[in-house]
Amino acid sequence: MAATSGLIAAQAGIQSPGTARLLARPGAALRQWAGLFKLRIGAVIAFTALAGLAVAPGRAVAWWEITMLGLSVLVASAAAGAFNQYYEVDLDRRMRRTRGRPFATGALRAGPVWLALIVLMLGGAVAAAALALNVSAALYVFLGAFFYAIVYTVWLKRRTWLNIVVGGLAGSFAVLAGAATVGVESAPVAIALAAVLFLWTPSHFWCLAIACREDYEAAGVPMLPVLIGDARTARVILGNTTALVAASLAPLAFGMGWIYAAGAASGGALFLARNVALVRDPGRVSAMRCFHASLAQLTLVLASAMLDRAVAG
Repeated sequence: MAATSGLIAAQAGIQSPGTARLLARPGAALRQWAGLFKLRIGAVIAFTALAGLAVAPGRAVAWWEITMLGLSVLVASAAAGAFNQYYEVDLDRRMRRTRGRPFATGALRAGPVWLALIVLMLGGAVAAAALALNVSAALYVFLGAFFYAIVYTVWLKRRTWLNIVVGGLAGSFAVLAGAATVGVESAPVAIALAAVLFLWTPSHFWCLAIACREDYEAAGVPMLPVLIGDARTARVILGNTTALVAASLAPLAFGMGWIYAAGAASGGALFLARNVALVRDPGRVSAMRCFHASLAQLTLVLASAMLDRAVAG
């Protein structure tokens, strides 16, 4: 089976000498492919879309519509993630955190066949969303991938510290894709949750950027810690997170209940506490703790939002 897969890959023009080694180690190959398509990030984005669907006060949806929303967002996100690595081979090779990625190592050859596959994945995800859900939902699925792959990766990342701020709209579009599925993407609660995602992304990523500042310096990427230092960045993160936590409580004004209040408040308190610790000690260990706290905060916000609507509905 491995030999057959290697032959197919070679004929498709996507195999390099390292591919055979990957195929010979199924576990390593699975990890590499999951990393190539950034499936963990895609799963979070799909979960975000489902939360947007859950909070939106629209029509009832069938199980297959929920499934299609999750899959279309996941596949579109996977396409954007693969394009990010395809486009950033030179940067990935200069960073310790990313130099093991398959395009960077040469395990996979970044040729035109990959671009065709990426376009096919994105086009299929958007078309499926349009046919199974509606055109508005499909548009937001497309915009989420477009903002990550093109606006963030191609246009902004190498040029400005605002890269991750604007790139944060990718998560906001996932929320709106969920709300659009039931035809109410303009509902105040959906817009409020989209704002939460927009504010969450900079705090989340700047924590990682502090931990990996030397990598970004080596790659020449103008992430905020590279430009203004770790200590000042930590204070900026605290200010942004304060706004984020306040925004996370805004959905309470639009019908969310006590379950959501408990999740948003506890997640926000944890993230703020880690932010304060980061300001006091803006080092790698504190930055990674803050980074993980951001994931916990988002999980609590999204999970409590879905549970709140499930109980209320």
